[in-house]
Amino acid sequence: MSASVPLARRAAAEAVGTAALVAVVVGSGIQASELTRDIGVQLLANSLATVFGLGVLIALLGPVSGAHFNPVVTLAAWFAGRRTADGPGPREVAAYVPAQIAGGIAGAVLADAMFARPLVHWSTHDRSAGHLWLGEVVATAGLVWLVLGLARAGRAQSAPVAVASYIGAAYWFTSSTSFANPAVTIGRAFTDTFAGIAPSSVAPFLAAQLAGAGLGLVLVAVTFGRPTPTAGDEAVVLVPHGERQLPSPARPARPAEESAVSS
Repeated sequence: MSASVPLARRAAAEAVGTAALVAVVVGSGIQASELTRDIGVQLLANSLATVFGLGVLIALLGPVSGAHFNPVVTLAAWFAGRRTADGPGPREVAAYVPAQIAGGIAGAVLADAMFARPLVHWSTHDRSAGHLWLGEVVATAGLVWLVLGLARAGRAQSAPVAVASYIGAAYWFTSSTSFANPAVTIGRAFTDTFAGIAPSSVAPFLAAQLAGAGLGLVLVAVTFGRPTPTAGDEAVVLVPHGERQLPSPARPARPAEESAVSS
């Protein structure tokens, strides 16, 4: 993320980005359920729309706020970078998390409005089962491992494709269909549609997601090690693309040239 962007603008980007993500998830679920009764086709349509939408949103808003759109990603990034100043600080966390949750709720309401559904209709889709909670732990751990691992490996530019691809895959290999996001989970409780989750199922999902975030941090530490402070490292100066290179230092004159000059 860019520290030069005002915090209010970064928080707004997180709110709008999370709202758009939830609108994609809920809206595509409604559309799919209206077009077909086949649950497999509905899930396929829902997951594909989420992959494309998430990738676009990360590419668009990543340079503004980091494109977390997810409280566990924000909290994990803060925890992992608290000693090296690489991640968001407490002020960013305090601004991002409420913005993400508000955005998640707004996105669900927007999706319902677009399909002429009641704006707020609590979901009746019960998702209370141990194997679903385990699926959330796995999905969230993998997401945190991926996001922080890309940063540690210097591959953060791959995030739009990598993160969207992971979420699309996790739709299918986890029993919970990979919510992996407290803001999205809370937002989806506000819509009684294909993507909804009953309010009574929200708290256990949130607990599983926090546990998954902790496991993801462990995986990052095991596979990438702890980050090292860079304050004392030798600076590397790069010439921006399109800029002229600095002129090379004048080479010393050879003896023949020196005599020519002196004569």
